[in-house]
Amino acid sequence: MNERVVEILIYIMSEIRSNRKVSTKLDILSKSLIQQGYTESEISSAFTWLLARLKNDSEELIEQRNPSLKSSFRHLHEIERSVISVEAYGYIIQLKELGIIDETDTEQILERAMMMGASEINTGDIKSIVASMLLNYDAFRDRSYFLFEENSTIH
Repeated sequence: MNERVVEILIYIMSEIRSNRKVSTKLDILSKSLIQQGYTESEISSAFTWLLARLKNDSEELIEQRNPSLKSSFRHLHEIERSVISVEAYGYIIQLKELGIIDETDTEQILERAMMMGASEINTGDIKSIVASMLLNYDAFRDRSYFLFEENSTIH
């Protein structure tokens, strides 16, 4: 389920980036996602995560006097390139460009990928790592939001 929530986050952020007015029509986005086969619980989890992240980032921006450069680009080490597929790294770049992850998250994803010990890390592996990081371990990063189980009811 968590990987599907990350897919929803990518969809939402892509829509917001391509059409700024879409942020005022979140109900249309929700209906579109339901038509694509996502559950209300997954959609709710994604929106809740996104709203918590936006709130957290806005607070950090106010506190931060010297914001880091947004245009930095991390190159893979030779060993990382031999293990992480081009598509998998492209997926990480996409998440970073959409604002779903930051530089620190990128490093953690790459570190976890390398620690897997696999001879090749593909996009599916990265999706699992990202879902685990973003949706299960954010409590340790002082972000608070609700995650819903697949069969949960929202009242």
